[in-house]
Amino acid sequence: MKLVKQIAILCVVVFCFVCIDIFFYNNFTRRYITNTDENFKAKSIDLDRFLPFDESSEAVVIDTDLTLVGELPTIDGAAALYPIFSSVVGSLYPEDSVHFDGTDFTPDSSLRMNNTRGSYEGIVNGDDDLIFCAYPSQAQLNYAQENGVELVFVPIGREAFVFFVNENNPVDNLTCDEVRGIYAGRIRNWEEVGGDNHLISPLQRNQGSGSQTMMESFMGGEAMPRDFDAAFGRSIAFSFRYYVSSLTNYGRIKLLSIEGVYPSAENIANGTYPIASEFYAVYRADDNNPNIPVIIDWLLSEEGQDLIEANGYVRLGT
Repeated sequence: MKLVKQIAILCVVVFCFVCIDIFFYNNFTRRYITNTDENFKAKSIDLDRFLPFDESSEAVVIDTDLTLVGELPTIDGAAALYPIFSSVVGSLYPEDSVHFDGTDFTPDSSLRMNNTRGSYEGIVNGDDDLIFCAYPSQAQLNYAQENGVELVFVPIGREAFVFFVNENNPVDNLTCDEVRGIYAGRIRNWEEVGGDNHLISPLQRNQGSGSQTMMESFMGGEAMPRDFDAAFGRSIAFSFRYYVSSLTNYGRIKLLSIEGVYPSAENIANGTYPIASEFYAVYRADDNNPNIPVIIDWLLSEEGQDLIEANGYVRLGT
């Protein structure tokens, strides 16, 4: 009987520890988990959803007379821009240049997807020829300089930087100053910006990601403390519009208007949404692959800009 009681007590103790572990994971660890590991990358975007040369793919194919021959540039980039550079490959490259093993692109594939940080490392290290990304962080620029690499940035389209909350959050709009105040820790309760009496939990991305770099630029150098005290509050997060609205399944969320302007494609194009930026095709200045300028020129042509727009992004000059 005594042994049974001891076993029962032990089971209760183990159960309590499991519950505590799950609690802390859900409320603390999961909020700050890195998005550079393979598990996160696999979940951040379904690669086969926009796989070129696949009948069920959502990748846009532009009917063009241009066909690349000779040395094909290896293309990589940010997850948020994957539909674009996959569509470029699908429109211009031969089918046998892409190799996908069902989970990821193989090392001999001309198309890859290693996210922003991996792409900037890849192009500096000579593993990639052409990447599609937001402007790099200072650390990424320093890495290129330290390795004696000059990068060339060619704007090819425009996108909005957005903030989003749970759909049940009554707040629909924030000013730029309010967003900065939230992430700097000056505004800590949703009640201060017209919402309910709940702590604000401002979520961030990992260092070096395109969205984190954009957020740091938006903050103008002001520090963004990672506030674990607000882990029980209502969250606010940031990313790029198309990535949130079309590529990922974040669940029941809503995009916030900023300064009273909703981040629609129309408002990005007409310049009324206040936090829009260009995204780039990036290559090394010393890369002599003759197809790189051919691809760049095509992207800036009417056909290339049609591809940008057909994928749901905003073309240049609109």
